[in-house]
Amino acid sequence: MRVYGRIGVTVLTLATALVAQHRVDLHNSYHRLIAVVPLAGSGTAADPVRGKYVPTAQSAGPPGTGIIAFAAEPSDDGTRAIVELVAVQRAALAPILADHSILVFEKGVAKSTAIESAIRPFRKDFSLQSFGVAVQ
Repeated sequence: MRVYGRIGVTVLTLATALVAQHRVDLHNSYHRLIAVVPLAGSGTAADPVRGKYVPTAQSAGPPGTGIIAFAAEPSDDGTRAIVELVAVQRAALAPILADHSILVFEKGVAKSTAIESAIRPFRKDFSLQSFGVAVQ
């Protein structure tokens, strides 16, 4: 009887620990950048108008490499795009981080309030709460 009691306590402790684990919000997984970028693309099916660095079906690499997901909204004046770019490996975002001609923030490093206040001159109603892409 004494052994069964200890096993029961152990199982109960492990079950409690498993329930206590919190899942990562799918809007915060992987490496993410928020950027204000110029528009790129000629407007054809093969080269659609999109934010700079946003991949097309033709430019995307093998699954799990490069940018794996993105979200985009136009700026108020229609000359730029506000984009969120998601990559499994941070190295895939290095060219964007190195581009000093664009406004770019690393999500999880920069404070949300700093990101929002810097982007609002380009889109007055910008909010991180309603912007982004969920990736599993």
